[in-house]
Amino acid sequence: MVYDYIIENFENGEPIFLTELPVDSKDYLRQEMKKLVDEGKLERLYNGVYFLSYATILGTKGRISVDKYIEKKYLGTAEKVFGYITGLQLANKYGFTTQNPSCYEVCSNEASTKQRKQEIDGNTIVVYKPVTEVTFKNKSALQFLDLMSTVDKYSEISGHELTSKLKAYVKSVGVDFSLVKKYLSLYPDKVYRNIYEGGLMGELV
Repeated sequence: MVYDYIIENFENGEPIFLTELPVDSKDYLRQEMKKLVDEGKLERLYNGVYFLSYATILGTKGRISVDKYIEKKYLGTAEKVFGYITGLQLANKYGFTTQNPSCYEVCSNEASTKQRKQEIDGNTIVVYKPVTEVTFKNKSALQFLDLMSTVDKYSEISGHELTSKLKAYVKSVGVDFSLVKKYLSLYPDKVYRNIYEGGLMGELV
């Protein structure tokens, strides 16, 4: 029964958290999962997280999707947001740098300490505690302030090019500047300076 549910609801490489499975008895569920791992139907990433056993097109053993793992554990869904990507990964995603990040960086309500590293299938995930609780409403503002705290360090562009790129970013993610103002004091002073130098003071006023 558990396996049938998994087959119907999860894709290859998608992480399966025990909390996502509709079973009342935790002991029964653990026994079932152990049995499925022993039978080679499931792979165990670590305690409480599994994924379907599958082969790739090349015939090699399928692996877990790190992006999906991060999404589920640290970022949330469109309905329930509790984190966002940050750091060099964020700067790279929106074209401020061509540098490829060596690790995944996320800011998440799931963080219990200021900064924590996690290794998943050979990938490093650095999880930061947000300055305030991340919600659907404030995610874009907090992510923008994170970007503005590192843009001077990571950006390979400057001047007009940087300003137009920042304005395009602000528009694409829908940054609410009334929220940016609200949280600005929680960030280092240089963030204000970077917003000024990035040509976005008009939005703040």
